Amino acid sequence: MDWTHYRFRSLWILAAPPGDVYDALADAERYPLWWPQVREVTPVDGASGVIRIRSVLPYDLVFTAREVRRDRAAGILEISMTGDLDGWARWTVAADGAGGGPGDGPGTRARYDQEVHVTKPLLRRFAVPGRPVFRANHALMMRAGRRGLAARLRGNREAV
Repeated sequence: MDWTHYRFRSLWILAAPPGDVYDALADAERYPLWWPQVREVTPVDGASGVIRIRSVLPYDLVFTAREVRRDRAAGILEISMTGDLDGWARWTVAADGAGGGPGDGPGTRARYDQEVHVTKPLLRRFAVPGRPVFRANHALMMRAGRRGLAARLRGNREAV
């Protein structure tokens, strides 16, 4: 087993139309406004940028994200990643009839899939004993991201 290889999947159910969710997820430069663990997004060109993240554990991960697929009709946003993480990540956004709560109407299901190899020396050094902690750190980051995006989308609807 390669202890530096990770696969993640998160599912976010959001009380907002799919188009609003897609637009928010497509605007990576604004992630730091609603996702506390995304500390910085620095555009490089029209299709790539450098992203710095930090969750609960006291280390930053820095990687270059390059757009691989942006397909609004299919609800797909996909990037390749190089740097402290090498691999890919994909958002798949679709309508979800459940909505987010009473009176919210139809909602959106945003699925996040990621497959990466960790290249940061510190994480590689602690790959075996740290694996459960690294996975928990990722889960906490994703939970905070869902909460932040839900709040931002609520704010957008209230401003209309």
